[in-house]
This record gives sequence, structure tokens and C-alpha cells, in this order.
Amino acid sequence: MATETSAPDTTRRTRRTALIGAIFLMATSAIGPGFITQTTTFTAKLGAAFAFGILMSIVVDFVVQMNIWRIISVSGKRAHEIANAVVPGAGYLLAALVILGGLVFNIGNVAGSGLGLDAALGLDPKIGGLLSAVVAISIFLVKRAGMAMDRLLIVLGLVMIALTLYVAIVSGPPVGDALTQTVAPDHIDFAAITTIIGGTVGGYITYSGAHRLLDSGTTGPEHIGQVTRGALSGIVVTGLMRFLLFLAILGVVAGGVVLDTSGNATAQAFRSAAGEFGQRAFGVVLWAAAITSVVGAAYTSVSFFTAFSPRMAEPRLRSWGTVGFIAVSTAIYLIIGTAPAALLVFAGGFNGLILPIGFSILLYAAWRRRELLRGYRYPVWLLVLGVLVAGLTWYMGVVSARTIFDYLAG
Repeated sequence: MATETSAPDTTRRTRRTALIGAIFLMATSAIGPGFITQTTTFTAKLGAAFAFGILMSIVVDFVVQMNIWRIISVSGKRAHEIANAVVPGAGYLLAALVILGGLVFNIGNVAGSGLGLDAALGLDPKIGGLLSAVVAISIFLVKRAGMAMDRLLIVLGLVMIALTLYVAIVSGPPVGDALTQTVAPDHIDFAAITTIIGGTVGGYITYSGAHRLLDSGTTGPEHIGQVTRGALSGIVVTGLMRFLLFLAILGVVAGGVVLDTSGNATAQAFRSAAGEFGQRAFGVVLWAAAITSVVGAAYTSVSFFTAFSPRMAEPRLRSWGTVGFIAVSTAIYLIIGTAPAALLVFAGGFNGLILPIGFSILLYAAWRRRELLRGYRYPVWLLVLGVLVAGLTWYMGVVSARTIFDYLAG
């Protein structure tokens, strides 16, 4: 009898771990080196008024992730599979954009991990990037790669939150002013809001948690409650880290320190707040953000390989594909020495386009293709919010396309 009951218990524990892993995969993917840099730059420029931008990014994140987690988990299909079912060929386009954007951004993530170890331990950035890539690759070489990834993401996510919380406390930010300007800002910078949303919700980040949940077998309408709680938890974790980082930087800026945003302003802020320990803490936070983003970008991008080769759905092939993805990203970084600016501009544009394309198609599936959702009656309120945010993301996509055009023209 004990043997009969142990299997279901093991399955439940595995799914619970995978759900927590999906929460942190989504959260840590959204808080990469780019987000850290953007938050510092905009906080130095806007001060407490940037709290409104953080709030807007969380609201958009809530609507996007609540919809995407629900649609993908209920249907039991990956995003590109749903896209192909709705608009033949659209899934291939979506997969190509996610993979290409993920590869380019992963070069930046590997570079960020090298800079993190440089700040924390004084290692040469290239050596630090290579060592970080080896750590990330080792996760996918073990027998139970999914569980190993989940545990790493959970531990590093908690480390990031704890260290940033400490710096936020010692920097002494004007919390009252920040809370007031979260809902009533002195100034609204739409360019800053568009940038922060595109960098924390778009691209592979959109699908990271939902695809991890799908791989764990948590699918179908019967799991909708668990999926909803997971999505909400992921949004809370992401929002907490965003606000803590913002408060840590705000405390330094409000104290009169002028940050040099042309250099490593975040390291300067952490050092100003907590001295030598702050410098080391920044290095650990940056490394944790970078390596979890390396793992998230590789894992999610490779999950789209099945659009071109169904065999990539096999766990072992997926693991080797992820190893190859990280290895290629690292090799390019080591050859070039840094993430090339032109490619990052392209990748940023792709992120701005991936979100409205994929999100709109999935919303259409929820509205008109109930057979893809196994007859599930989709909540009208969630669909309406999704349509409103989709309109915003199309506007952001146009802005991203103009950015690419202006960059090429210049």
C-alpha cells in the first residue's frame, strides 16, 4: 500500500517544485542585467516619480502573464503551437523571433555574469563569464535537469531579494514619497515606461514560466486554480524585486549622490549605500540576475525549437539543445568581448514585436477558438484587460520598430 501511494505523492511534490520553479523562472528572467541598468538610469533621472513606471510594468506584467499562463496551461500547447493553429505559419515566425532575440540577449546575459563576478570577486569578466556558463551548462547535464534548474532559480532568486532588501534599508529611501508618487507622480515619462515594460515583459520572458509549467505536466482546466496562484505569485516576486531595487537606488539619489549613468551606476549606488559590502553585494546580485537570465533565455528559447523539429520535445535532446544554446552565446561573447550594440538594438526591437504578435494571437485563441482550450469558458474580464494591454503593446512595437529604423538610418 505504501508503494501505491508514494507515486502520487512524488508526482505532487515534483509538480509543486516545478510550479515554484516556474514562478522564479518568470521572475528572474524579468530581472536581468538590462533591467538593473534601466532601473538605475531612470531612477537617477526621474527620482521618486519613476515609482509610477515600476507600477505600470507590474500592471502590464499581471495582465500578460495571467492570460498567457492560463491559455498555455489549459490548452496544453506551447505558444508557437497555438499560433500555428490560429494563423498557419505564425508559430514559425514567433519561434524564430524568440530564438533569435533570446540568443542575442543571452550574449548580454553572459557578459553580465562576467561583470558580476568581477565586482564580487575581482575576476576578469571573460573568465567570470566562462565560469558562469559552465555552471549554467552543468545544470542541464544532470539526469533531472528540470528539478536542478528549479532549485537553482529559487535559491538565487531569494539571494537577490535578500541582498537588495539590505541595500534598500541602509540607503534610507524616502518611502512615503515613493508610495505617493506610485499613484500620483510629479512627472510621467512614457519613453521610460515603454522601455522598462519592453525589457521586463517582452521576448522570451513572456513565455518562460508558462512553458516550464507545461513541461511539468500541469495542464488542463482542472489545474486552473493552481496555475492562477502560480502566476500571481510570480508577479508578486517580480514586483517585490523591482520595487526593492528601485528603493535601493532612490535612497542613494535622494541622499544627494550624483550617479554616473554613462558608467556602472548601479555599482556606484550600492557602494555609496553600503560601502565595500555594497560593492560585493552588487556583484552577487548582478551575477545572480545574469546567470538566472542565461538559464531562462536558453531554456525558453530551446522550447521553441519544437516548431522546427518535433524531436526536440524529448527531454534529453532539449537538455543538449540548451547546452548548445548557452555554449554558442558564450563563444560569441568571448570572441567579441561584449554584447555588440547593433545586435542588442535589434534584439530590443524584436522584444517589442514579439509581445504584441504572440499575445494577440493567444488572446484570439481564447476568444474564438474554444476547442484549443478544451472547451474552457474564458473569463471575460481577463480577456478585456488583455485586449487593452495588447493595444498598448502594439504601440510599443511601433516605437521599437522606429527605434531600429532610426538606428539603421543613423
